[in-house]
Amino acid sequence: MLSYLADFESFFGPLRLFRYLSLRIAFCGLTSMMIGFFVGPWIIAKLKDLKMKQMLRTHDEVGVLADLTKGKSETPTMGGLIICIAVTLSVFLWAKPNVYVYTSLFVYLALTLVGFLDDYLKVFKQNSKGLSSVKKLLSQAVIAVVASLVLLSVPESSEQIRELWVPFYKFIVVEQLPLLVFFPFFFVVLAGSSNAINLTDGIDGLAIGCTVTVTLAYLIFAYASGNSIISDYLFISYIPNAGELAVVCSALLGASLAFLWFNCYPAEVFMGDTGSLGIGGMIGVIAFMIHQPFTLILVGGIFVAEALSVILQVFSFKVFGRRIFRMSPIHHHFQLGGWFENKVVIRFWILSLLFAIAGLATLKLR
Repeated sequence: MLSYLADFESFFGPLRLFRYLSLRIAFCGLTSMMIGFFVGPWIIAKLKDLKMKQMLRTHDEVGVLADLTKGKSETPTMGGLIICIAVTLSVFLWAKPNVYVYTSLFVYLALTLVGFLDDYLKVFKQNSKGLSSVKKLLSQAVIAVVASLVLLSVPESSEQIRELWVPFYKFIVVEQLPLLVFFPFFFVVLAGSSNAINLTDGIDGLAIGCTVTVTLAYLIFAYASGNSIISDYLFISYIPNAGELAVVCSALLGASLAFLWFNCYPAEVFMGDTGSLGIGGMIGVIAFMIHQPFTLILVGGIFVAEALSVILQVFSFKVFGRRIFRMSPIHHHFQLGGWFENKVVIRFWILSLLFAIAGLATLKLR
């Protein structure tokens, strides 16, 4: 919205600054962070008043882990509302509206609603189950279909959205993905990213800290993709107006930093599925729209490792009757191995940063 002030530069010259993408990226991040700091204490207090407590798994379900987490039973959940408010307001203020911005916000808000329903059911039913996995996947499938239809129907995005690019290669691999491939691929990227971050959200500050590094990397990717000179130099896909997604990433980055203030050990609030499902979906759809879905495997290495640990654990136990890890997701494996919670978190943050740097290196290695 504030970008339109540049149209009045003839009345007041400095208003032309609102035309510059770099300024709006910076101020969007700052705005989002300040909103998060402002609304955070109020939302946390309200969640406590409403007794929206995180429903923890019992000793019968997770054994020793229940003893390690019993002190968190009074910590409220649904803290993802802090991130949602900060991101939505700051994007509204600083991003120029286009199909990419609208689609990323739609996916984010829709999955935030799904996560909110999941958290609410957990609190209402007083158990740790919430929405079933099937219902979550169906919701993600519907959201993916709606978002993809929008991208395919709007001229601004329809010409390029079906292109397939891969890391380390400087040309388009497939110019027009068949629709029978496009829809499942879009769903896998969106649902995979959303669920992977959801699985990572199990220790104070872990998921949101890793989100910071991944979001920062995709801010750079989006800026490069929306700049004709930079994209031409790096041999990546140039997508007109996709630079506005860097503003969206900046909003998520600022909100994540503000939330980390309240979520670091010992956490005052958990993001819950209200936060993790929406964040993961937004990152996934942004990666898809700027033709960097495969890079997400590297940039989001921690999220991938967490999801793979669950898949491998379930597969091994059902097929061979043996567990690979002490417990999955893998951060619990290290917890039960004697690592203090903070050690797990900080070491995973370091690895997440290294994965993000490695992912950014693919821009040049082509």
